[in-house]
Amino acid sequence: MIKKFEVRGVHMHIDAKLYAYATKKIGKMDNYISRHARQSVHAEVILKEEVLKTKKNCICEVIVHLPHDVITIKESTINMYAAIDIVEQKLKNQLKKYKETHDNPHFHQRLLSKLKRRKPPTPADS
Repeated sequence: MIKKFEVRGVHMHIDAKLYAYATKKIGKMDNYISRHARQSVHAEVILKEEVLKTKKNCICEVIVHLPHDVITIKESTINMYAAIDIVEQKLKNQLKKYKETHDNPHFHQRLLSKLKRRKPPTPADS
């Protein structure tokens, strides 16, 4: 669970059910963040509701502050729960990209060198 997590509502009241849903979906994104970056991650979820002439528009915006980057994702739909779901999927993809680019490259080199040092099994071992 992301330690610094904030849910705000603009022009709407956030009930306990919506808050719990946003926390459940967006709060568990720390699985997609590398371990060294988890301590300094800060996530803000901004939920907005706009009422146009005959149409209600729900907007979910997530801002994730990472050590070397800031990820902002925004989605608008008719239903707030659907907007949160779509933002969750987009955030997963962005965090996977972040983790790939900012992961420790030396780890992969060590792993490959261990595999190269391992002796292949000989036919006499069977």
